[in-house]
Amino acid sequence: MSMLTPRGLKGKQYRVTGNAYPRLGRPPRRGRKAAVALGGVLVLGLVSVGGVQLYDVFTGKSSKNATAQACASASGKPLAAPESSPSAGAPAAAQASGAPAPVPRSTAVPQPAAVTVNVYNATDKSGLAARTADELRKRGFVVDKVGNAPAALDKKVPGTAQILSGPGGLGAAALLTSQVAAATATEDTRADATVDFVIGDTFSALADPAQAAAALAELTKPSPTPEPGHC
Repeated sequence: MSMLTPRGLKGKQYRVTGNAYPRLGRPPRRGRKAAVALGGVLVLGLVSVGGVQLYDVFTGKSSKNATAQACASASGKPLAAPESSPSAGAPAAAQASGAPAPVPRSTAVPQPAAVTVNVYNATDKSGLAARTADELRKRGFVVDKVGNAPAALDKKVPGTAQILSGPGGLGAAALLTSQVAAATATEDTRADATVDFVIGDTFSALADPAQAAAALAELTKPSPTPEPGHC
């Protein structure tokens, strides 16, 4: 009698035949394989996050971010995004869109011979524009137009003088502002580097060369640089 024959039955009638026998062991556990695969994915994720954090530590990014957060919390205001400076591609982008290219700003103080100035009289005193233009020529300036101030400025300059220039003539405007005591400088939208010298109600004469040199040194004195590490 075979060992597979149930007890109490005749073996010849219930004998197991053939080459295939039923598997008696436990079926394979597919859940275990899935758990192993999930664990591997989690381990790889943790390793990646740790690597990024170590990279930030060694490159100093984390310390910079921490300093920025501290400055923002100390001031009580949200940290503003850094202002973008004009890039070299800005003129090309403006031309592509059809808008005029922005005029580059020029704050470098030129020599008087490189400055073209228009002299206008905004007062009711005759002859001031011509006399002032002659004095500016003697100091080396290039005088272009001489006459009465336009309607927008005529009888509307209460001080000694108003100096008008575009972004490309800021340095030239500073040089002219130094030639008159208590003159004010205003930036407009002109695209060239010319400067308008508009004579005001309290104007009497140009400052002497020594006073003009001292005023120019004060106007062009650099601002103090903040110490690094301070907000």
